[in-house]
Amino acid sequence: MNSEEDIVLYITFLLSPMAKSLFCLRTTLPAPMFSRNDFSVWGFLKKCIGMELSKITMPIVFNEPLSFLQRITEYMEHTYLIHKACTLSDSIERMQLVAAFAVSAVASQWDRTGKPFNPLLGETFELTRDEEGYHMISEQVSHHPPISAFYSESLNQDFSFHGSIYPKLKLWGKSVEAEPKGTMTLELSKHREAYTWTNPMCCVHNVILGKLWIEQYGTVEIVNHSTGDKCVLNFKPCGMFGKELHRVEGHIQDKSKKKHQVIYGKWTECVYSIEPKVYEVNKKAEKKSGGDSKKHKQVKSSTGGDDADEMPDVQETVTMIPGSTLLWRVAPRPPHSTQMYNFTNFAMTLNELEPGMIGVIAPTDCRLRPDIRAMENGDIDTASQEKERLEEKQRVARRERAKDEEEWSTRWFQQGNNRYTGAADWIYKGGYFDRRYSDLPDIY
Repeated sequence: MNSEEDIVLYITFLLSPMAKSLFCLRTTLPAPMFSRNDFSVWGFLKKCIGMELSKITMPIVFNEPLSFLQRITEYMEHTYLIHKACTLSDSIERMQLVAAFAVSAVASQWDRTGKPFNPLLGETFELTRDEEGYHMISEQVSHHPPISAFYSESLNQDFSFHGSIYPKLKLWGKSVEAEPKGTMTLELSKHREAYTWTNPMCCVHNVILGKLWIEQYGTVEIVNHSTGDKCVLNFKPCGMFGKELHRVEGHIQDKSKKKHQVIYGKWTECVYSIEPKVYEVNKKAEKKSGGDSKKHKQVKSSTGGDDADEMPDVQETVTMIPGSTLLWRVAPRPPHSTQMYNFTNFAMTLNELEPGMIGVIAPTDCRLRPDIRAMENGDIDTASQEKERLEEKQRVARRERAKDEEEWSTRWFQQGNNRYTGAADWIYKGGYFDRRYSDLPDIY
């Protein structure tokens, strides 16, 4: 392999479906997670109450071995829903699957109480899944405030999915609340449609005392900017008795506000659709019969007192109403997931260095971060040392730019406005997969 042509052919083969078919993605991590039982977090967190946690350097004990850029890549786990939507001729049916995709995109957060690593400025992550027909690139485009931009598209140009996320984290008493600022945009080229939405709020309970547990809540409004169709989804808070924990309920309406379908289920489990009239009849019958006759334990408030917030008992699986259509069901997690940071099968593969990646992926790709790699390998001391070294290197680089009056320049995304909502956004400039990486910064 002496000529430049030979090298190009070799790289082309490594990235080809044939080469990838010879390699099986891993199903476990190199080492199980370490116990957090010996760590007291109150001494650290009591200084942070009411503060934005993205501006605080967190001890590595709170982390999981993935970058936030890899975490947002988990939105793509159920891409088959988008592919299926592309094949449908009816806009309401397409909206059903887009709604299911929006719910599925947050499903991996269930029981994921570890904090992903904050990406370094200029850090990137790419993912190509030939068998699922898409590739994706993300970049950390701002450090203060932390903003992550991503762009994915199908390999046959059927769709693109992109956005920028600015997660605002705050500690309130015994819980951490995450507000995922930023707009998700899905474009279906065949139908000339564009959908936009924002993700629900996420809350982690008992960060100081007791068993950690997660709930998501808030209203998610998905708008089809081409037809005027809209899906309004209510991610329900668990409530005083925990009856609504994990539940999602909403409806699809057209531009004249006529309701066409009701959406219901759990973001941890599955989503169904049904005609509104049938749903209402079922609700009335349920209320008439007394609804859920089981007694529910009251859930204590997370805003006061010294006791832990008890996680409500997870109620029985979603009951399918006769006449419903199943839109999505979550894939089961591997049996050893609890020893592997509660990762899904998809998450388990994200930090894997596949054969031939070195020298092909960008040198800024977070698979090459030594702190994440050390933590994944079970070496917590090296991980902590490397995390401190990388953060100090980033601070030094920032001071040097300030001294030279030099502005940071992003490589793959540029500031702009979302063409459908008008909101501030980061737009993919293109060119990443041309693999010209000679002038990228040395961030590791």
